[in-house]
Amino acid sequence: MDKIRNPFSPGAGAPPPELAGRENILEQARVLLGRIRARRPEKSLLLTGLRGVGKTVLLNEIERMAQADAYRTILVEAHEGKSLAVLLAPHLRRLLFELDRLAGAGHKARRGLAVLKSFIGAIRIKVGEIDIGIDIEPEAGIADSGDLEVDLPGLFTAIAEAADERGAAVAILIDEIQYFATAELSALIMAMHRMQQRQLPLVLIGAGLPILPGLAGESKSYAERLFSFPAVGPLGEADAARAIREPIEEAGEVIADSALLEICALTRGYPYFLQEWGYQAWNHADASPISLDVIRESTDIVTNRLDENFFRVRFDRLTPRERQYLRAMAELGSGPYRTGDIADTLGAKITTLGPVRANLIKKGMVYSPSHGEMAFTVPLFDEFMRRAMPEFSPR
Repeated sequence: MDKIRNPFSPGAGAPPPELAGRENILEQARVLLGRIRARRPEKSLLLTGLRGVGKTVLLNEIERMAQADAYRTILVEAHEGKSLAVLLAPHLRRLLFELDRLAGAGHKARRGLAVLKSFIGAIRIKVGEIDIGIDIEPEAGIADSGDLEVDLPGLFTAIAEAADERGAAVAILIDEIQYFATAELSALIMAMHRMQQRQLPLVLIGAGLPILPGLAGESKSYAERLFSFPAVGPLGEADAARAIREPIEEAGEVIADSALLEICALTRGYPYFLQEWGYQAWNHADASPISLDVIRESTDIVTNRLDENFFRVRFDRLTPRERQYLRAMAELGSGPYRTGDIADTLGAKITTLGPVRANLIKKGMVYSPSHGEMAFTVPLFDEFMRRAMPEFSPR
């Protein structure tokens, strides 16, 4: 088995050789992009799911679809260290300069740059130590209040009108959208409300953890009328098997049915784990067909790789008290977990655990699927916690 020809690609956001089981979501995106280009209203998409289910892969694929449909695209990843305005401003500047260079009459791209300069001036954005330079007089009275919820709809309107004048459309794609502050998420929702009201050619496609629908609804009650929230979960057995079998067969090799069933059982259908098991099974096999014995022999290798890479990078960010909280969750099984049961396992009062729970939510380690319950955002993290902290004693 030639390792260079290994078709599998475990990695953050790395495209799999076979994007199985996501046809419905991609079809939703195709319809959305087509309707917005045709100036017909359609809900934007906010994909939701746990870590490792392929949300970033889908965003990248949707960006490719948008570009093939003549969209101008912006793809950014939210994180705790940068605000929404700082993330978007440089990309919006580039986009507007590109629109300004396109042939055609009109001045709305230049006006969009003036509005962007007003927006930047109002919130005093700097990227590193360098101001975002725009050699144009700012547009007074538009997007210059310093209030993001007021200014972002005005800025998006100017950008969408500039694109419309050039016969173009804009797709803004944002990964890890749950990291935005409440006011930032609210501003995004209000800006997209304006786009829908005026049927302007700008669409938002985001991805985040399962808490995203709740965050959006709490921010603006009308969010559910502006967005669809497709759930990106583990693959069913048939799709999981296809994600492994078809790349192997396209590479001219074969995998035994029993080996496929074992991989599906071990991975629970989670795409990142499928790629890791497929990659190691290929490398571990001496020859085709890849057998059940090969899968069993490579399982320890896969587990160690996941522990040291996929799981450990998250574990190392935790304080001792946070680790103890997650270990108590793991002690209770696969979840979801009642907060009262976690407290009992730790021998503590629920009220004293509030700050720890809040920090874990902020770090994206846990979420609340329903009132009074907690769950891991990372699939199979309960098993890792039991391996990482085999000795458990309540504190």
